[in-house]
Amino acid sequence: MKNPNLTKKENHLSLEAELNGSRIILETFLHEGVKTVFGYPGGAIIPIYDALYDYKESLEHILVRHEQGAVHAAQGYARASGEVGVVLATSGPGATNLITGLADAMLDSTPLVCITGQVYDHLLGTDAFQEIDVMNITTPVTKWNYQVTDAEELADVLTKAFYIARSGRPGPVVVDITKNAQLQKALYKGYQPCTYLRSYQPNPLPQIDNIERAAALINQAERPFVIVGQGVLLGKAEKEFLAFIEKSGVPVAWTVMGMSAIPTDHPQAVGMVGMHGNYGPNILTNECDVLIAVGMRFDDRVTGRLDQYATQAKVIHFDIDKAEINKNVKADVPVLGNCKETLPLLTAKLQAKKHDNWYRRFHDCFEIEHTNLINNELNPSEGAVTMAEVIRCLNELTNGEAVIVTDVGQHQMVTCRYIQLNNSKTNITSGGLGTMGFCLPAAIGAAYVQQDRPVVAIMGDGGAQMNIQELGTLMQYKPDVKILILNNSFLGMVRQWQELFHEERYSFVDIQSPDFVQVAKGYGIPGKKVDNRDHLKDAVQEMLNNPGSYLLEVMVEKEHNVFPMVPQGKSVAEIVLSNNKL
Repeated sequence: MKNPNLTKKENHLSLEAELNGSRIILETFLHEGVKTVFGYPGGAIIPIYDALYDYKESLEHILVRHEQGAVHAAQGYARASGEVGVVLATSGPGATNLITGLADAMLDSTPLVCITGQVYDHLLGTDAFQEIDVMNITTPVTKWNYQVTDAEELADVLTKAFYIARSGRPGPVVVDITKNAQLQKALYKGYQPCTYLRSYQPNPLPQIDNIERAAALINQAERPFVIVGQGVLLGKAEKEFLAFIEKSGVPVAWTVMGMSAIPTDHPQAVGMVGMHGNYGPNILTNECDVLIAVGMRFDDRVTGRLDQYATQAKVIHFDIDKAEINKNVKADVPVLGNCKETLPLLTAKLQAKKHDNWYRRFHDCFEIEHTNLINNELNPSEGAVTMAEVIRCLNELTNGEAVIVTDVGQHQMVTCRYIQLNNSKTNITSGGLGTMGFCLPAAIGAAYVQQDRPVVAIMGDGGAQMNIQELGTLMQYKPDVKILILNNSFLGMVRQWQELFHEERYSFVDIQSPDFVQVAKGYGIPGKKVDNRDHLKDAVQEMLNNPGSYLLEVMVEKEHNVFPMVPQGKSVAEIVLSNNKL
């Protein structure tokens, strides 16, 4: 029976009414702009699912096959849309199955609101069936969490949850709601958004003095260098960042999470920094005179050995989170605030410049990398198919217009090195936690946002099996996800480290896999397996042309290593192009 309180025009309540807690939750979702929810029902959250029955026309619920799939799907949705991802899970194992995704979202600053069901409040602390201490378990991996035992609290707590999740440096929030609070009736006074919390200042005011100091350093610099991180994407500051770099004329590199902040073929783009980044950006980090970090946190995979990282440079660090300033790399000029606000203030004080001689250094380094590595990776003349040539083929057929979701491992680094991206929020990967199994559910979530361009899920044979059950979600709801498995019959990145640093002692990395094409077929998803480069381009084209989800498995070189590489414990200037240099 259709809910008589839902109008066709508004689809949610705007007047005071007595509602049970479950209805208050769903009304808040609608007012917060939620359109899609990912979840899995269970005993302690049944009242919310019962209420969802009346909201089918206004809230789309995607039934995943595992709660970890729900939280990764919500991450993919949030990363592709820039909005808050929403998850529903039951108590006990339902809640604990969210932990990996929460940790992933915490490290990658992904805004999530996760609602977990909980036992009746009078059973709390009795070890009741499927009772678990969600608050203490999730505290280390959430930006904020709260347990609701009374429906009277729900409206305020939920608007606070959304505000905290999306404001400042975004992150995951958990609201644990006892079953009695879901059933209890309370007076719903209409939607009242949360816009302020005492002692919580998510957007620091720009410090004009520091912006002037930063501008002076950049204007005087002969070898300035910008590294852009995900903060530009989270702050929705792509236009402001573009205006800044184009006026300043500074070369730009990105972190893995900063990819797509500018088009990868932008004239000032010089590639990726980090352990498997490009040769030039890594070694020239230790030659620049001013290093400008925008919305990045100087992760260890970016800096290598800290005591030898950019010691010659004046460091300008733009970040919204004060805790990141001076945490790893000392900033000569810290610029706190949302870069959407601080970058225009800086740009206005800059002199228009070009740095032709400095760019030549990047060009010379690229020629070294291209001659010794890139050309052979992208255009091999013999041997097995390489991961890089699969990505080259994908570039040729998508023209940089796809949404690329990657899992974790060698394929991830190869994809980030070679993929072409023209649009923002089109690189979705697990950066901080490095979660294998992230890709498939995250791609499903992204598909509910990016309806105008293909969503390609690129994964290895190891990660593909970690959340393979989400093929069932594809089967049931039919989002358009192209699955590209690069199969080298190894846990490739671990094998690479065992080869290079552990005397080729290959310990439990030789993984056997099912016939992925037949598995997909069992879920009603067509597919193909390719092991010959002569058939590669046609197979990728067939995958992209298929009107719906499709699985393409490409057998690639079995014992291939990803280079360049900054060996662990080494300086970024010690990046190597091959095994022979280790």
